[in-house]
Amino acid sequence: MQKTRARDYIIFIIMLILSIVFLSPILIVLMNSFKGKFFISDTPFDLPTSTTSAGLNNYTSGVGKTDFFSAFGMSLFITVCSVAVIVLLTAMTAWYITRVKGKFTSLLYYVFVFSMIVPFQMVMFTMVKTANMLHIDNPIGLIFIYLGFGAGLSVFLFSGFVKSIPLEVEEAVMIDGCGPIQAFFKVVFPILKPIAITVAILNVMWIWNDYLLPNLVIGTEYKTIPIAIQYLKGGYGSIDMGAMMAMLVLAIVPIVIFYLFCQKYIIEGVVAGAVKG
Repeated sequence: MQKTRARDYIIFIIMLILSIVFLSPILIVLMNSFKGKFFISDTPFDLPTSTTSAGLNNYTSGVGKTDFFSAFGMSLFITVCSVAVIVLLTAMTAWYITRVKGKFTSLLYYVFVFSMIVPFQMVMFTMVKTANMLHIDNPIGLIFIYLGFGAGLSVFLFSGFVKSIPLEVEEAVMIDGCGPIQAFFKVVFPILKPIAITVAILNVMWIWNDYLLPNLVIGTEYKTIPIAIQYLKGGYGSIDMGAMMAMLVLAIVPIVIFYLFCQKYIIEGVVAGAVKG
């Protein structure tokens, strides 16, 4: 009994230390977002004082310089639409691949799995050229490009979960007169809720924070939050660190709230998708 308690205390202390280590960068950014930009480099680990504090000046300055709310709206539009398309279409694809057995569906499944291991750097130049040729180098086109890059992992997770759904459930609905599409939306898709939320969380965190793909495809004409924050860099390497820290905090807050709201589904969905299949 004492050994068990000692082990629990050791595990608790280790987890506490790891939590502090992982949270410390966010806390440092939060502290420095309230400091004057000249004090951030000198005392980055100190709490703001009456001398070093800049109040909300960094936030108001950053919002004005980056046109933050416009960038926020663009990031929100691209993220929400991309994730909705990814979840819906990859769920239908995984269901088809799993239920329709054949050489084509088997090949299709392995193509999606293979796409997970292809580095983005291998295809980014050809992808940008293709996007320019097809005139999809705009926010709407970027949504479908995200679908292409996010489909591999999403189909893999959905396929594993679909295999755990008894086929008899779908057959019973079809006997009652439902077609395949009706059976999917009325029976299968509601059952996929845990893994669908997991897929949504993983893709939201990726797309919301992504800088490289929007920068390559839509450039600076349509600024997302990561691109807008880069505009705080001045000439000759000068950076308004105070405004940048403030904008980073504003960029982090929505994704942290979303994650905390949905995090209970992550382990459930990943385990169901990876193990049950």
